[in-house]
Amino acid sequence: MANIAYFEIPANNVDRAKHFYHSLFGWKITPTTSLMDASNAAAIQYHDIITGPATDGAMNMGGMYRRQLNEEIRNFVMVDDVDPVLAKVGNLNGRIRMPKTGIPGVGTVAIIEDTEGNSIGIWKPVH
Repeated sequence: MANIAYFEIPANNVDRAKHFYHSLFGWKITPTTSLMDASNAAAIQYHDIITGPATDGAMNMGGMYRRQLNEEIRNFVMVDDVDPVLAKVGNLNGRIRMPKTGIPGVGTVAIIEDTEGNSIGIWKPVH
């Protein structure tokens, strides 16, 4: 079964959002070192979030970035293979919002939209 494995929080003011989530939950939020294009990560102020120690059955990592449009918090479902999931989306009356994209050191991601207009990420991590 595919589990939610990662989340992203867009923020109008990344420093303000970092302060909020760190103060509220104690999350560790630091500039990312995992993306290939460091200049793009800096431009959108991408930060890694660690919510706590890795625990079976609990998600403990995410990202935060400067909001580009009207994005909302997005969850990413971890799958064994992105292609079969994307192949089903249209047949289920959903749509692909971002095609399969490789991110070196992270894995393969895509973003889909469900029948209700919600977006969710699909992620096959690098193993």
